[in-house]
Amino acid sequence: MTRIFRFTNTLKHDPAVEAWLLDHSDPLGALALQWFQAMRDCGADVHELMHDGCPTACVDDAAFAYVGAYKDHVSIGFFNGSELADPNHLLEGAGKFMRHVKIRPGSNVDAAVLLKLINASYTGMKRQCLMVPSA
Repeated sequence: MTRIFRFTNTLKHDPAVEAWLLDHSDPLGALALQWFQAMRDCGADVHELMHDGCPTACVDDAAFAYVGAYKDHVSIGFFNGSELADPNHLLEGAGKFMRHVKIRPGSNVDAAVLLKLINASYTGMKRQCLMVPSA
């Protein structure tokens, strides 16, 4: 069972997330925006906030994914990543819960597979939230 990481200050569209995305207008920022938009598009109940310097997507108040732009790659992270099916072996990490996908400019990431991971993370967290509603 997934640990649900909840926040009290999520917004439908957080101005701090928008500022971060605007501040990262280089090729890595464009990748981060592309994949964060995919997270936003998962459902009407997606909210967001900045957490640990990264735009974070939530099912209402429960975090399911984030993007981060670093020196030479973008990470797409999943708070319930250890529970995601990953037949294409895109996920990295060995933590108890979280996993991430690293994307480098010019690399060939299978967009359809990554989109499936994002949607699976969202639906898995949504299902988990129905089983364990917020207090």
